[in-house]
Amino acid sequence: MTRNEPDRSVFKRLVPGLLCLTVSLTACSDHERKNFDLVISGGRMVDPESETDGIRHIGIRDGVIAKVSTGPLLADELIDATDMVVSPGFVDLHAHGQDLVSNQFQVMDGVTTALELEAGAFPIREWYRRRSDEALINYGASVSHQAVRMRVLGGILARSESDGTFSLGESGDDTLYRSATDEELDLLERTMAQELSAGALGFGFGLSYTPGAGHSEILRLFQMAASNEAPSFVHLRSTRDFLQGGRVGPFQEVIANAAIAGAAVHIVHLNSTAGRGARDALEMIRGARHHGIDVTTEAYPYTASASLIESPLFDGWSDRAVGDYRSLEWVETGERLTPETFEKYRQLGGWVIMHGRSEEINEWIVSQPDVIVASDGIPFSEGRAHPRGAGTFARVLGYYVRERQALTLMEALRKMTLLPARRLEGVAPVMACKGRIKVGCDADVTIFDLSRILDKATYDMPDEYSTGIEHVLVAGTVVVQDGRLVEGVRPGKPIFSHYALNPEESARSQDERESH
Repeated sequence: MTRNEPDRSVFKRLVPGLLCLTVSLTACSDHERKNFDLVISGGRMVDPESETDGIRHIGIRDGVIAKVSTGPLLADELIDATDMVVSPGFVDLHAHGQDLVSNQFQVMDGVTTALELEAGAFPIREWYRRRSDEALINYGASVSHQAVRMRVLGGILARSESDGTFSLGESGDDTLYRSATDEELDLLERTMAQELSAGALGFGFGLSYTPGAGHSEILRLFQMAASNEAPSFVHLRSTRDFLQGGRVGPFQEVIANAAIAGAAVHIVHLNSTAGRGARDALEMIRGARHHGIDVTTEAYPYTASASLIESPLFDGWSDRAVGDYRSLEWVETGERLTPETFEKYRQLGGWVIMHGRSEEINEWIVSQPDVIVASDGIPFSEGRAHPRGAGTFARVLGYYVRERQALTLMEALRKMTLLPARRLEGVAPVMACKGRIKVGCDADVTIFDLSRILDKATYDMPDEYSTGIEHVLVAGTVVVQDGRLVEGVRPGKPIFSHYALNPEESARSQDERESH
């Protein structure tokens, strides 16, 4: 059995091949039964692109959707999806958990493609190579402006460069705080462009984590991204960097850059960035789109965010009110911080959860039809994490669609499948085969029970799988069956940009050049 071939034992609890109904009710011929490798039978297919919402039967062959039918289809293997929703697999544009453990939580939340586009990665070839042997779901990354900046300006490389884990840098690192010289900026541009040719899906900017990157540096990189038709994925600057701009100042910088450069930009986590200013921020984004600027945004359905306490994001926290520190939760123990424990853990380094946003605003953001759903999930491979990495998609469907009725099922699935796929189609044409259920598209499919789906992960117990996700397929391979992970399958594939026409050969050539 090959690595990407499904273990046939996983189908022992699936309904065996359906009876082929003929006039005489005779058995199907071998040829008829093998029209498809697998059939998903009788589910409520909800496809946002075609706006289909009805009972369909889906035939899969060689990892691709080969037929969508109103009548029964034949196959040796069959998933009975009666009374379940059959959806395109969920696409997460903002997933820092790029490891097998995190992938298991993601796929149990219905995710079939998880991408690291905000923080990005560097070097890109090494990052893709490292992920290839443990890919439960599809994966890809942008090139990290922060990591390249640390390399070019002479600092110690971020952990994301050395072993594939996620890092935001440390407060006091000179490469994060000082301006680039003209020579360094030239090298920064060249290096990021080279990473596009290695397959990167655009540029990833963490502006709150690189306070030394001036407005002119970011504008110049947006112009370079635009010249390469590459999207930029941006964590905005902190509000404190705009003395008179308030919460809208960071949005104005990025939207202005996009307008000047003609660049495509995706602003991450609208909820945690805008907070109480979310309505004004989204109005700005929509106004920019109305005038032809390619700008999109996303949010996760939680009122608390998370970051690394040693990062520049927490600069200037000395002498705050005690209540500010109490809003921080140390992930490892669940304790709320004090001024003393804040200083202790800042020296130690690690994850903190930041509480305090309004659920009223949170629900309003989740309900907006043009705000993509993305988790911003942090790695579970390092231990306890934020529940968003395990429950984002099930929470939207179970809580906000079923219980709160804040948005319709079709609207929610559109924000989880079609919209994120479309965001990347210009740079990664393979994404035109994701986020849809139609003939010729990849058989990345999520099947769930709408009456039961719900997130189970909490701030106290973040490492809990969602419930109600019954079956998940990646490239036609069953990875979740009857609500349980299937052991030993690794069908996930890399998502490269179109710049890397043959990324595997390119990587080999690069290795050969470096060896000489």
